[in-house]
Amino acid sequence: MLMSEVKLYPSFQGRDFICMADYTQEEIYQIFEVAQSLKEKQRRREPHPLLAGKTLGMIFTKSSTRTRVSFEVGIYQLGGYGLFLSANDIQLGRGETIHDTAKTLSRYLDGIMIRTYDHQDVLDLAKYASIPVINGLTDLLHPCQIMGDLLTILERKGQLQGLKLAFIGDGNNVAHSLLIGGAKVGMDVVIACPMGYEPNPAIYQQASAIAEATGARLQVVHDPREAVVGADVVYTDVWASMGQEKEREKRIQDFTGYCVDAQLLKLAKPEAIVMHCLPAHRGEEITDEVMDGPQSVVFDEAENRLHIQKAIMALVMA
Repeated sequence: MLMSEVKLYPSFQGRDFICMADYTQEEIYQIFEVAQSLKEKQRRREPHPLLAGKTLGMIFTKSSTRTRVSFEVGIYQLGGYGLFLSANDIQLGRGETIHDTAKTLSRYLDGIMIRTYDHQDVLDLAKYASIPVINGLTDLLHPCQIMGDLLTILERKGQLQGLKLAFIGDGNNVAHSLLIGGAKVGMDVVIACPMGYEPNPAIYQQASAIAEATGARLQVVHDPREAVVGADVVYTDVWASMGQEKEREKRIQDFTGYCVDAQLLKLAKPEAIVMHCLPAHRGEEITDEVMDGPQSVVFDEAENRLHIQKAIMALVMA
């Protein structure tokens, strides 16, 4: 395969990647296509410097293992350079306005990835920047994670339309993006969470509107067993996300019975796969037996963050 064989779609150039709702189903599959091409090239150790000479600014006000490593390695493999900017390196919205930060960085960089708490910061950064902004995570959404998840499911199952995914845990940013992403590709998504931990109603309404067009069925229940019955994919996440450490003990109590263990997994389809966006609190939301078991694709999923983010960068920054 030659580098020229990686098909890039001009319609993506210069666009932000903030929420999957901003992209059509066809465009989402085009991102999968590019990711699979880049994954194969990396597997064969074939150079693919699609972003040679370009620089990605990586803003982190929320620390990370997978997001930093996957974006930094990804831009390097694409021939570009990743510039890490921590909360100590940049005064986003504090010492300097987001408007001024966005305008300034647009003169230096070819793209910005931001991982932060407040979703509005990403929206404001994208509003004022003249270069593409990629949402690496906010407290509201985690679109790059779910794009990598869907790529993993597609690789394992050969399809997305009509499958059932059961998410067991907090109605958090991962649950939000699963609802939107599932709706976009026609996948049924059931969120099982304790009372008081339901997904954001506005996100659920947005996803439901998308689902009407694709035939996906979305549901929120409070019994994890009900959610998992007949599932093709069983997905979980930590009960207390970064920034919720003070709530940890209360959440452990509130989420009693929401652990994905072998007994719960038996209610899913025999060939169901198990997913977790990591980091995992083993023994809380998932057992070692399940996470390290034959149905787990957790580390394939983690790897696919690299490939899907490379595809997004290549498409919007080319």
